[in-house]
Amino acid sequence: MVIRFGGTLREIRIHLCQTGKQSQGVRDFIQKHYVSIKKENPNFPILIRECNGVQPRVWARYERGQEKSAPLTDYTADKVLSALQQLAK
Repeated sequence: MVIRFGGTLREIRIHLCQTGKQSQGVRDFIQKHYVSIKKENPNFPILIRECNGVQPRVWARYERGQEKSAPLTDYTADKVLSALQQLAK
């Protein structure tokens, strides 16, 4: 599935734990989908932030500094992709 970022969306940040069970779906998402999403959006900033013990979450920054976030705790890779699509709208 292809996601194109743009419009008012300026940045995506994904926070996850390198080893935590709650972040497994986010790690799977990165392995399965990150390369294809980055190929479709080569100049769009997609930041991956790993920190031990952090709860997985995705942040979207829009024009004028507005931000939205969504929790990704215990999500599957496909649910993470759906969360990204919702934030990209």
